[in-house]
Amino acid sequence: MAICSSSFESSNNGKTWIIHGIVVGVAVTAAVVARAYLNRFNKFRSRVIGIIPARFASSRFPGKPLVQILGKPMIQRTWERAKLAATLDHVVVATDDEKIADCCRQFGADVIMTSESCRNGTERCNEALQKLGKKYDVVVNIQGDEPLIEPEIIDGVVKALQADPDAVFSTAVTSLNPEDAHDPNRVKCVVDNRGYAIYFSRGLIPFNKSGKINQQFPYLLHLGIQYYDANFLKIYPYLQPTPLQLEEDLEQLKVLENGYKMKVVKVDHEAHGVDTPEDVQKIESLILERNLS
Repeated sequence: MAICSSSFESSNNGKTWIIHGIVVGVAVTAAVVARAYLNRFNKFRSRVIGIIPARFASSRFPGKPLVQILGKPMIQRTWERAKLAATLDHVVVATDDEKIADCCRQFGADVIMTSESCRNGTERCNEALQKLGKKYDVVVNIQGDEPLIEPEIIDGVVKALQADPDAVFSTAVTSLNPEDAHDPNRVKCVVDNRGYAIYFSRGLIPFNKSGKINQQFPYLLHLGIQYYDANFLKIYPYLQPTPLQLEEDLEQLKVLENGYKMKVVKVDHEAHGVDTPEDVQKIESLILERNLS
């Protein structure tokens, strides 16, 4: 009987070790799979390029990128601010104008020459991306007329696109000042409950039946910076112009009209773009007020 009992206990111990080994094996496998998944997630849209599209021929403000703002060309001030963004692996200027290109090279920017046939900044960014010859996952279209753009805003909206695989485009909005409500140069935006863009307009949206501004409503102002999934950017030029895009003259509407998702991030930022020569003095005053170099 003692022999049988010993044999039985030995058998049970063997089974226990086998079960323990299986459990450990499953746990190790699960850990490896989880690590692989997290690594893949961390690498999702990880390589980011900032592109500043610039053209000399502007109907409202010819030569705008080269306008002097306290001793520096505006394009240089924008480039210097963009270089402070932690998420950007590289920043380049994309232009079809040799005067702009020469100016940018003098202050140290990398320049990609693009075609005069580019119809907007998005197409110019796409052409520059193809000419760079390096693979990037996210392209940030940085408006050259935003010399006070905050690097933290660039970083925040990049991270929003990296965290949302359903979106192919992301952008930023801030609170609209009432005095800008009817300014067509200040683009307004409305978003849904999940933070995706519904519409952009040069007119006030939403527009209530009284025809007056509702002082209690949180109207949103679109900041010009735009972020694209690089694979989407490659197909953007092949999308046909859409009716709303053409009517409002807003390139981001072509994205929405074709059914793509656009993530919108609300930030605390006073928009100070340069749309007219009169805006230059405002920018200079703000630079002095904030002690920016």
